[in-house]
Amino acid sequence: MSDHWRVSRDRLDDMRGNVDDQAAYAAGWTISGLATLGAIVAVWIFAI
Repeated sequence: MSDHWRVSRDRLDDMRGNVDDQAAYAAGWTISGLATLGAIVAVWIFAI
């Protein structure tokens, strides 16, 4: 089997970073999602 497809267990995930930062990662996405939904609702309600 080729080494090209081997998964490295030591390397950090390029998108998520260190595993220890999972709470900060989840909080960041939650805040971002709520801000996006808030902007959509504001545009809808105030017809900006």
